[in-house]
Amino acid sequence: MTQMPSVRGKLTPNRDLSGLTWLRVGGPADYLFQPADLDDLKAFLAALPEDVAVFPMGVGSNLIVRDGGIRAVVIRLGRGFNGISVEGTCVTAGAAALDAHVARKAAEAGVDLTFLRTIPGSIGGAVRMNAGCYGSYVADHLVHIRVVTRDGEEKILSAEALQFQYRQSELPEGWVIVEAMFEGKAGAPEALDAHMTAQLQKRDETQPTKDRTAGSTFRNPAGFSSTGQADDTHELKAWKVIDDAGMRGATLGGAQMSEKHSNFLTNADAATAADLEGLGEEVRKRVFQNSGIELVWEIMRVGEPIPDAG
Repeated sequence: MTQMPSVRGKLTPNRDLSGLTWLRVGGPADYLFQPADLDDLKAFLAALPEDVAVFPMGVGSNLIVRDGGIRAVVIRLGRGFNGISVEGTCVTAGAAALDAHVARKAAEAGVDLTFLRTIPGSIGGAVRMNAGCYGSYVADHLVHIRVVTRDGEEKILSAEALQFQYRQSELPEGWVIVEAMFEGKAGAPEALDAHMTAQLQKRDETQPTKDRTAGSTFRNPAGFSSTGQADDTHELKAWKVIDDAGMRGATLGGAQMSEKHSNFLTNADAATAADLEGLGEEVRKRVFQNSGIELVWEIMRVGEPIPDAG
């Protein structure tokens, strides 16, 4: 067994991850590390043997951890990494700050980052995925991020360095985002609050917000929507091609494609990760057979299946 560095935070071996993901599935991580603060994280990564894999995890909102778990140290940031501060029209948020909290705090200070209000998850994950909603994306607002590299060094990276694309960014393996700075347009707090209230109402009417989901399952299959360019387009929606393939409400084991919004994969009845991923793959197959369109997963899938479990 690898000798692990001593820490001031919490380092738990063989930690089951199912309770840490919104879909409530997944096996154990070799270790779960919850650093006490930035210095604890830097010292840990600097001392961690190079051959030990590292997987930064947010609040598990957009994630399937496979049933066999993850052969890595999963790093989960918590208190000490969730501060939010506003200066002028710039908002700095810790990676563990929830997207919705950042949107609200910004709005109170008269800064428009309202697109974050309905995005599930935390800021670190939002940056990694170039999260977006209603035509605005992280790429449109990000100034820079602060990261800790795999060998424990602190760096600041510009938004350009992340090479944002639709629902993705480029960041070296094992680097941990600890903070992000955004810039938004100035706006009246009351108007921004009203806008967010309307967004939430629209979301609750159209999405299965009461179910165990991980947000949108597949990327919308057309266009190049990533950086807010004038020619961005996503007329073709994933839910539409899923409906056309007859897969709304489809089930496998305890997994189901939501009846309310067919691009939402739900843990309807004690599903395993294999049920969820298997149903997603069946949807991809049927959509391809029906329309020739190859859906791309938006949910991140990590770890290992249980041997002989498909």
